[in-house]
Amino acid sequence: MLLLNEQTIRGLYKMKECILDVEKAFRYGTEGKTVAPIRMSIPHKKVGAETLYMPSYIEPENFTSVKVVSIFPNNAHVGRKVLQGIILLTDAVNGEHVAIMDASYLTVLRTGASSGVATKHLARKESKVCAVLGCGAQSLGQIQAVMAVRNLEHIILYNRTIEKTDVLKEKLHELYPQWNGIITIQQDANRAVQEADIVICSSKSPTPLFDGNVLKTGTHINGIGSYQPHMQEVDLNTLYKCDKVVVDTMEGCLHEAGDFIVPMKEGKWGTDSIYGEIGDIVCGQKDGRTNQKEITFYKSVGISYLDTMVAQSVYKKALKAGVGEIINI
Repeated sequence: MLLLNEQTIRGLYKMKECILDVEKAFRYGTEGKTVAPIRMSIPHKKVGAETLYMPSYIEPENFTSVKVVSIFPNNAHVGRKVLQGIILLTDAVNGEHVAIMDASYLTVLRTGASSGVATKHLARKESKVCAVLGCGAQSLGQIQAVMAVRNLEHIILYNRTIEKTDVLKEKLHELYPQWNGIITIQQDANRAVQEADIVICSSKSPTPLFDGNVLKTGTHINGIGSYQPHMQEVDLNTLYKCDKVVVDTMEGCLHEAGDFIVPMKEGKWGTDSIYGEIGDIVCGQKDGRTNQKEITFYKSVGISYLDTMVAQSVYKKALKAGVGEIINI
């Protein structure tokens, strides 16, 4: 069995190839070649945390995996990682457990790549300004993915805790030293959204982050932060203004996405307003953006077969490069 730590994985696997893998995985999903049960969430109410268990299988790649992720927000106060995870990868031909790998970086990368695929198909090609609402653990991957598919000139950072915007700004300067764009910090979410061509929502907010009425014509939104029924990053005005609401999976979003569940329980919005899954667009069964004026919204709560897809890709690259630690169990 191969043991792969985060440092090794970072050296092997980057955002652009992750986007290609994720797009292929969405195609497999639409073609019925994946198995991905709804993830199991175990809450730890004493500390306001949770652990997620996510099994999946991709038939064309002949691999299955289980990812376990713990999300402990209070860790940020004591210098520990908020998001920690591992993936167990299994050869689906012979049942051999072939690798255990750190999943923290891969989770951020594949979640970002999901939004990257959506941005590729739904955002205007000339989009230049991106507003990031929520500068926590997932935000960096979201920005990296958008940067991989669009030529941004201005990134606007908003977070209710201002210190996080400073940290993210510094990380972006380190990551893109040759980039000629500008990064600004905005303390008003509505003003950030007003300026944006692309809006990233990557918070765990229980209430909407901005008023949908301020959205510009032609804006694209990636919503990835609210992954539980009580969380809600976008308001009803946003849903009403969107010409296309696209999801990673219908099953997952209708089970977990508070952005939809809250207004549905109030009888103010229905599933007939969902345009389709991103895989439908990737496979050409439905159109992506069709004009410059459309406002589009991609909602993702995560789907476990993306983890299997990226894990098997990393494993193959590690074997080829001869890296990682071989362990006997």
